[in-house]
Amino acid sequence: MNLLVPLWCGVWGVVALAGFGMSVAGVTREQRTVRLVGRIVRVRVPVHGGSRAGGVSVVVSYRDPVSGREVTVTNDGERGDTVAVAWVGREIGVAHLRGRPHAYRFTGVPLEPGRGLFLPGVAVFLVYAGLVVLAAVEWGWPWALVGLGGPWAVFGTAHLPGAVRAKDRRVERLAAMDTVPGRVVAVLKDVTVDQDDGHTATTLTPVIEFTTREGTAVTAYCTTHLPDPAHAHGRDLTVHYTPTDPADFTLNPTADQHAAQREMIFDLTVSATLVTALITGVTLLL
Repeated sequence: MNLLVPLWCGVWGVVALAGFGMSVAGVTREQRTVRLVGRIVRVRVPVHGGSRAGGVSVVVSYRDPVSGREVTVTNDGERGDTVAVAWVGREIGVAHLRGRPHAYRFTGVPLEPGRGLFLPGVAVFLVYAGLVVLAAVEWGWPWALVGLGGPWAVFGTAHLPGAVRAKDRRVERLAAMDTVPGRVVAVLKDVTVDQDDGHTATTLTPVIEFTTREGTAVTAYCTTHLPDPAHAHGRDLTVHYTPTDPADFTLNPTADQHAAQREMIFDLTVSATLVTALITGVTLLL
């Protein structure tokens, strides 16, 4: 234990320094990634009984920043984020490494350039966790409560107001949603087999279509609030959506409001637990 933990901290410390150094030099993967904004120009309705792999089939057009030409691509195969909601004209992110436009990936929304600090940040946290373990072994377990609870209590407390505001905005959006008729146009079926025990698991993904009051025809996966999805093909239903963003839709806004409230209670409970751990550790040290 005495050698393992310092070795752990040393290895992850090297990883952190290397990652921050690459970020300063501008050579991380994120910094070498070209991020573009494309638009969906065609949506293909999924075939009933097909697979959900790859998402709703779409054709996306974007402008090549080098040549200035319009480039048309599809999301066939492994192409990054699954396109679960699609309509003609929707903006979608397209990313690829410099010099490799053929290896493009889709992102749900256009992303801002990153600095590649995620992995170094994780490495710093792992070094910190190792130091907490050292403190716990060397000075006793109350130090572990202080070391673990302190930063997380501060983070949780700082995060809480934003979580409250996000919940309030979500409830407001749910209350202001427009309502239109929709229809289940397909139910996709994916079967996976566990290689260890041979157990078979079946995943059903209903696909719905609805047209907003503004005339936008939306095709989307619908995985919640739809009873008996296996027999839902052809079923008419009511869709509630946010007028400014049809991707934000639900079949049961009341249930979503309750879910937002439960998330708020969970955030409060986690923050209270972390603060309690911090106070307990400090008290035991006094």
